[in-house]
Amino acid sequence: MTGPTSGALAVVGLGPGGPQALTPEAAAALEAADALYGYGPYLDRVPQRAGQTRHASDNREEGSRAAAALRHAADGAKVAIVSGGDPGVFAMAAAVCEQIDRGEQAWRDLDVSVVPGVTAMLAVAARVGAPLGHDFCAISLSDNLKPWELVERRLDAAAGAGFVIALYNPISRARPWQLGKAFERLRAQLPASTPVVFGRAVGREQEKILVCELEKADPSAADMATLIIVGSPMTRVIARPGRAPLVYTPRLAGDGR
Repeated sequence: MTGPTSGALAVVGLGPGGPQALTPEAAAALEAADALYGYGPYLDRVPQRAGQTRHASDNREEGSRAAAALRHAADGAKVAIVSGGDPGVFAMAAAVCEQIDRGEQAWRDLDVSVVPGVTAMLAVAARVGAPLGHDFCAISLSDNLKPWELVERRLDAAAGAGFVIALYNPISRARPWQLGKAFERLRAQLPASTPVVFGRAVGREQEKILVCELEKADPSAADMATLIIVGSPMTRVIARPGRAPLVYTPRLAGDGR
């Protein structure tokens, strides 16, 4: 009878961008790994370390990436899978758990840890103030793993319930129309003046923040590096001449305009 494998798998959140947002726990997990797995651009954000191997794959290969990392760890290696932002938010932690759930018994014997990171909605919110100061939710606009009709129902429910909504995966070359459709549905339930925040590549050189009203929100302002926060009817914008506005959602329920 064999005991648990000596291998280990860490799913590590890199945060939204630059090294300043990488947690000490995440940095230590990356340093300790024998091998790194991940989407190529995310691996490029991790400094090279002598003796550490790298295994890059395409962004749509999450399942096969997780399985390959688990097999490597089951062979006795210390493996880390990197994930942008937080690995538990529309990212690799769920993919790893799915593979363990349906995979080999040896994978269940592994020491598996999830190392949190700063997810995009928190990074974008911090840039503009406190739009997530009251109840909020996160919705991915990608229909790769769920039907678009389900996305629409969730948008309707969230807007109708008064949640601030963080939109992940808003647009891509394969689905350029979905963000526009999402804005149309939200405009049907929310005031035209509802604040919308576009946050692109926060923490990196390409960072760009745009605050506008829902009626003027233009899908062409977003790409796959963009996180969008759509306010609730309570969300307010504080104009500051000569400075960027502050966007916040009051903590007192009913404290609207």
